Amino acid sequence: MLRFILSRFGNGLLILWGVVTLLFFIFHALPSDPARMMLGQRSDISSEDAIRKELGLDQPLMVQYAVYLNDLSPIGFLKNDSSSVFFRRADYGSMVKILPLSSASAIYLKAPWLRRSYQTQMPVANMLRIAFPATALLALVSILLAFVLGVFLGAVSARWKGKWPDKLLMITSVLGMSVPSFFASVLIAWLFAYILGDFTGLNMFGSLYEVDDLGRGEYIAWKNLILPAFTLSIRPLAVFISLSRNSVLEVQQTDYVRTAKSKGLPNRLVFMRHVLKNSLNPVITAASGWFASLLAGAVFVEYVFDWKGIGYLVVQSLEKYDLPVLMGCLLIIAVMFIIINIVLDLSYRLLDPRVKL
Repeated sequence: MLRFILSRFGNGLLILWGVVTLLFFIFHALPSDPARMMLGQRSDISSEDAIRKELGLDQPLMVQYAVYLNDLSPIGFLKNDSSSVFFRRADYGSMVKILPLSSASAIYLKAPWLRRSYQTQMPVANMLRIAFPATALLALVSILLAFVLGVFLGAVSARWKGKWPDKLLMITSVLGMSVPSFFASVLIAWLFAYILGDFTGLNMFGSLYEVDDLGRGEYIAWKNLILPAFTLSIRPLAVFISLSRNSVLEVQQTDYVRTAKSKGLPNRLVFMRHVLKNSLNPVITAASGWFASLLAGAVFVEYVFDWKGIGYLVVQSLEKYDLPVLMGCLLIIAVMFIIINIVLDLSYRLLDPRVKL
């Protein structure tokens, strides 16, 4: 088990390094001038040069790449020399010296530094710390809703195979997989918040936290979660219905299920103990992938419903060409993909003892 975890962790680090490298060279190859963007109309040559030097943008591209890797790494080289691009940054926060190299440099254990936003000068880590919980909550509620309903409706469809409930659910499943997220977001917001707003009491726009107009401060608006979570769950729900139906039908034909029935066990007990549990593997596999995708792919839904999460932050950073924020968002999404895949592999053993790591 430990060897497997270490192996997957090592593979995850290699994947993350590849993502970091790809993002860095893609975004730094684009024609842009962060110094001019930060200064705006107050831009002048001397100020631009000073900002480029401070950000290390006056260095060759490979040196900038090495500095960026050093910033992200929890173990980094730091030098107490402001003339060097590897100087001690106050933004690193608390650090632990683990290997002195000279009187002016050492290897430190530190927190990864995602740099600051070009627009707000706010640390990217703080921006992600504010936005990520909203996206994680939205993705978690959406995937749980899709999983529970998908397994239930898939079992119903398998139970009534070939009859009208089965045909209706399969048609619904195909339609759900075919509807683009952006179109579904606009349609659901218009229908349930505008046309039926007087009956539902739901808002077309709104984030998890809102400020009370009467001056009572910030509060959690749970009702704003309903429409984006429902919209985001449509496509995975459609997939889960089909997967659950096919898996239940397949498990029902196995020898151990027929043996359980021949021993006189009630059909309900056979279904709960043998059929349902052993038919969950493909659904859980899809659910884990979809959960990671929802963390990354909630961009349109968050933007339409003004849900201020990672997806909303991605759109804002693209509009303003705020590279540190954009790269930070994409990196946190990549990390979540890696973690979820490792947890998924471990969960297989718990669900099915026949699976070997």
